[in-house]
Amino acid sequence: MLRRFWLFFAQAVTVLLALMFIIATLKPQWLQHQGQFGKQLAEPIVALREVAPGIGGGSAQGSYADAAQKAMPAVVNVFSSKDGSLPPDPRQNDPLFRYFFGKPNNNRKQQEQPAANLGSGVIVSPDGYILTNQHVIDGADQIEIALSDGRTTNAKVIGIDPETDLAVLKINLPNLPTITLGRMDQTRVGDVVLAIGNPFGVGQTVTMGIISALGRNHLGINTFENFIQTDAPINPGNSGGALVDVNGNLLGINTAIYSRSGGSLGIGFAIPVSTARSVLESIITTGSVTRGWIGVEPQDVTPEIAESFGLNQKSGAIVAGVLQGGPADKAGIKPGDVLTAVNGDEITDTTRLLNVIAQIKPGTAAKVHLVRKNKDMDLEVTIGKRPPPPKQQNQDDESDDGG
Repeated sequence: MLRRFWLFFAQAVTVLLALMFIIATLKPQWLQHQGQFGKQLAEPIVALREVAPGIGGGSAQGSYADAAQKAMPAVVNVFSSKDGSLPPDPRQNDPLFRYFFGKPNNNRKQQEQPAANLGSGVIVSPDGYILTNQHVIDGADQIEIALSDGRTTNAKVIGIDPETDLAVLKINLPNLPTITLGRMDQTRVGDVVLAIGNPFGVGQTVTMGIISALGRNHLGINTFENFIQTDAPINPGNSGGALVDVNGNLLGINTAIYSRSGGSLGIGFAIPVSTARSVLESIITTGSVTRGWIGVEPQDVTPEIAESFGLNQKSGAIVAGVLQGGPADKAGIKPGDVLTAVNGDEITDTTRLLNVIAQIKPGTAAKVHLVRKNKDMDLEVTIGKRPPPPKQQNQDDESDDGG
């Protein structure tokens, strides 16, 4: 009985399938209601609104994607390495370790291991010149550049300027992307800026903020300071990267951060493009940066100093010392003199004095206005060439320099 039932069931299914095949072939419209049912199942459970393909393309309102896409290809990763030595393995004092691995060879040099540094750079010319920070490549034996398109190559150091913490590198690759230099005279506090670099080695990153201040100095970071301050997040690895405006034009080279933890606290500093361009052109032309110098040790005129010296002058740079045989000494400048102007440019403090003198070409005569014992005087000083700064010992620890 059961066998007959299964035989009948199999025959019925076969006939039904054959019938559906004939209907689907000859009368497909009879099955349209089935397609409508399937379409209903494919509809979303909740009614959602979605942008149609091709509508709303391009940058959204308020987006800085165009500026980022314009500048990012010219920002590179800079990997520098230098030979270093590891301290002796402390396990050498373990008798069990010496049993298996032998005694250390005291005559053999300590195992050497390269020390690596990470930063960023900006390609500023089609022939491969790159601006970065001097501290990124300081003491490096090898420098490797990684472009955003995946290409890598070694770089040559063309020149450095420790007093502004800038360095110029050179690579030889075809079809290099370059950045457009912006104008500082059109830059204002409150302008939106983007910081582009490789923070912590995670890869190229873009952060956004505004210009918080211009002309920041007296920070003790560099000898010559005229920083752009920004709250665009800058972190270790960003050093040497680009600070750009909303059109993707270079405004500065990210160089330092104010931080107690090593991370961004919303106060970052960039070297203005005007300074970077001047250093770049000087290094490419002469191999170094030439600045004016008069050979004095200046100090700011503070209320305490003014009171102790009996000065009526409340601003300027007081001469604490004069280098014997230097330009100032030959011109008759003496300790205690207060320098108030050079070639008509007002001197308000030592930073202003350094910047004004540095911009004067060595060998030219400059008119220096000073106050000596509360009496005004004018002296003519033949500007000398600023000597290079003394070399400092390299520090292995990471300071609050953004990279």
